[in-house]
Amino acid sequence: MDDWKRVLAESITKPKDLAKRLGVDPREVEEVVGPYPMRITPTVLATIKERGDAIWKQVVPDAVEMNDFDAPDDPLEEDTDSPVPHLVHRYPDRVLLMVTNQCPIYCRFCTRKRLVGKPGFLKKGELDQAIAYLREHTEVRDVILSGGDPLLLPDHLIERILKALRTIPHLELIRFGSRVPGTLPQRITPELCEIVKRYHPIYMNLHFNHPDELTPDVKAACGRLADAGVPLGAQTVLLKGVNDDAAVMKRLMHELLLARVKPYYLYQADLTKGTNHFRTSVETGLSIIQSLQGHTSGMAVPHFVIDAPGGGGKIPLLPSDYLLNLDENGAVLKNYENKTYHYPQPDPITPHPGPLPEGNSGRLRELPMVGTSASEGLCSLGAMDE
Repeated sequence: MDDWKRVLAESITKPKDLAKRLGVDPREVEEVVGPYPMRITPTVLATIKERGDAIWKQVVPDAVEMNDFDAPDDPLEEDTDSPVPHLVHRYPDRVLLMVTNQCPIYCRFCTRKRLVGKPGFLKKGELDQAIAYLREHTEVRDVILSGGDPLLLPDHLIERILKALRTIPHLELIRFGSRVPGTLPQRITPELCEIVKRYHPIYMNLHFNHPDELTPDVKAACGRLADAGVPLGAQTVLLKGVNDDAAVMKRLMHELLLARVKPYYLYQADLTKGTNHFRTSVETGLSIIQSLQGHTSGMAVPHFVIDAPGGGGKIPLLPSDYLLNLDENGAVLKNYENKTYHYPQPDPITPHPGPLPEGNSGRLRELPMVGTSASEGLCSLGAMDE
């Protein structure tokens, strides 16, 4: 057995095992684990420091999950936008292809609680249907492999899917959405990296919610993917009691960059059945973004988005007080230090009244140097480094 499969098999999936390892009363979780399966890998288990901490909340079932059954099963209405099995086509030029229902861990806040944990991979006939649909829809240039977690598929199935997708001429990008590197780093094998390298350009968006998830083994797994030429991004869900704190979020973003993972999205938690206790106010997310903007590198500031209920797609939000006014005279702006600045609108362009002066035809006018010295001239480029 591959080492990663052995490690996965050692995960906690039963209430009695949870009781032995974490001292939880199995009767407290048995009712929850029925509809909402549990899996906690050894990597994740080792990062739990105490009862109720940020990692615990993400993976240990809680009876409160049974309280909000009025919420929808499919809050983003993915099933409505699914023209063939397992494929969601919501945006004009990209689709989501769910290739498995299995995950290395089962997040207690998962948007797809209705699907994950059930047996089954994408069947060959279903893959053929998805490939046929993509061939017909030449506007699609980008496919995101999701689920479940596509990196839980065995190597030969991952290669089968990638090979089939690369037969579609208009398909440019293939992306993976995965929590495997952060929860089952043993899965990122040299063999997997070699497969991925054969089908570039491939991108991966990895799921991380707390800085304690970035262990040395996890960073090493991310490094193996980066060394295989895979650009890595991070998707984070804003969760009450986990990361709804500016200092924690800033530390997470810094740890991600050290692991060669670029922060990409910070999601407001979805309106999913059994997850309402994780939701924060929208203002909390805006405040966290404001605490990052200008106070750390722009690379460490993710896009804060709400995936709109009812299938509206991702809608970005920014703190509203950055733009104080906008009219024909320009924009009035406030920066991270609460200082106000005015950016003027460009003057209307006046057409040149006649031909260029003799001798200048076909040549650009030489521009004056900015500043009075070489060092001053370079200063005008300083903002490009931020």
